[in-house]
Order: sequence, then C-alpha cells, then structure tokens
Amino acid sequence: MAVQIGRMPERLWPGNGCQMGYRIELAAATRSALGEGAVWDVGDQRLWWVDITAGLIHRYDPKSGLNESFDFGEPVGCLARREAGGLVLAAKSGFWFFDPETGRRDHIADPEAHLPDNRFNDGCTDMQGRFWAGSMRDAGGPAPAGTFYRLDPDLTLSAWRGGFHTANGLAFSPDGRRMYVSDSDPAVRRIWVCDYDMETGEPGEARVFFDTRVVAGRPDGGTVDAEGCYWQAGVSGWQIYRISPDGEVLLTIDMPVEKPTKPQFGGANLDVLFVTSLSLGLTPGRDQPEAGSLFAIKGLGIKGVPQVRFAG
Repeated sequence: MAVQIGRMPERLWPGNGCQMGYRIELAAATRSALGEGAVWDVGDQRLWWVDITAGLIHRYDPKSGLNESFDFGEPVGCLARREAGGLVLAAKSGFWFFDPETGRRDHIADPEAHLPDNRFNDGCTDMQGRFWAGSMRDAGGPAPAGTFYRLDPDLTLSAWRGGFHTANGLAFSPDGRRMYVSDSDPAVRRIWVCDYDMETGEPGEARVFFDTRVVAGRPDGGTVDAEGCYWQAGVSGWQIYRISPDGEVLLTIDMPVEKPTKPQFGGANLDVLFVTSLSLGLTPGRDQPEAGSLFAIKGLGIKGVPQVRFAG
C-alpha cells in the first residue's frame, strides 16, 4: 500500500492565545479536502485522522513530525483503533475492519445499503469500547437522512436515532454517563446531550445542550476534556469553543482557517489539542493557505480523556 510521508513545517500562530499562554502550530500541511475524525491512541502515541472525500487515513507522529497516509479506496467518515489490532471504521459502504499495514479490508455491515446517496460521517467509541458512528446525505439535501448507529464488540449493529441532516459531534463525558451529538446543518446547528447507560449502551432522551446560533461557527466534530467540558469545532466560524457541562462558553480560540472540523486531545500528556480542517467551499478572498491541514494547540493547561479502543 502506498504511503505518503511529509515533515512538519515550522509555522505557528500566537493569535488570541498570545496573552493566554497557548499557541497554534501547523502540524501537518496536507491541504485535505475534508480533514476529520481525529483520534489519539495512547497505545501507539499517534493521531489517526481522515480525509473523508479522498478516502485517506492519516497517522501522525508528533515526535518525528511525520504524517503517513493510507488509501482506503472509498470515503471514510471516522475510525477507532481496535484492541485486536488495526482499525474499525465507518465509510461510504458501512462498517469495516482495516489493517493499514497490509491493506486488508473486512466488511462488517452496511446498514444503509438502501440509501446510496448517504455516507458515514462522525463517530467515536464509548468508555466500554463500543463504536458509534453517524451518517448523512453525501451531497446534502432538504430532507434529513442521517442516523446514529452503535457497533458492539460482538459486531451487533443497532440504530439509535434518525432525522439528522449532518450527524456529528459524538463525544462521551469522562465518566461515560453523558453522550453528546450534534447536527451541523445551518437550519439546525444544535448540540444535544443524553444520559448514557454504560451497561447497555443505550442513550436516554436527547435534550438541547448548546445552540450555536450564539457563536460564529456551526457545530462540527467534538471532544471532551478531563474536567468534563465539551470542545466544539466551529466550522465556517474560524473558531474552537470550550463549553462547560452547563452549556456556558468558557473559551473561544480563533483559528487560522475558516473551517476547523474536529478537535482531539493528544500528546504524551494528553495536553495538546489537535484540530483537523477542510479546504472545500472556502469564502473567496480570505487568505488561508493552510486550510485542510492538521493543527496543534499547545500551552492550554488542559488535559483530555484517553480514547478507548474498540473492544471487538
């Protein structure tokens, strides 16, 4: 399998963090069409992420600055590392196991084979190693066609809730008892939270957690920190937001790109906030040559939560 490798350029933006102690660095200059799905694996000390439309799976090593790319052959929405080795992922044609070293692909299930215009988008594991992923209509559209699914370690697949335009924002609180989801559609742009039964993997009734009409960016990918705050990538708003468990914006970070897509804590001490971005549909006339790249925000003084591997 072809592997593309690039070294980290030296570029940083102190931005609004200059007085607050943090800085934004360019980690991997990829110019991805739709960079997304960042997952830090504590075991291999790498950041895994995807370029959805290109079907590329990236593996970034912050120690060496190398970013390796593996071609999956179709759009990939999200992934997680497996306890058994390799990756589990949700792609255009459903759920797969994938070994990036050998290129082996094993299909698990395609719950939306009857929806050829759909693809999978955002996802992550819960604290018990179940893999969650949400779908969306690939080219958008007026009718919501997205659904969230849960893949259990025994490979049982369950649909939870439909009616999403762009199923996004999946994250779990540090104690595993809250599940966050969002819809990025401009007509919706809300984040919901559910009480989560860790024993069964069943979410409770969804309630509005945060309405992003009060900030510049629509909700895209999300993560949580060790203090239980939810971090949202404000796509189309040039910003990242840290939101308290009570729904209060505690911190706004100005990004050097219009469309940040997914924040994820990583690094040896889980204190670096990695942020993916996209380069599609940018506002004309705005200078953002690094759009689609991977960024690293350092010096926040905040730690993330270890991401659990898929238990299957």
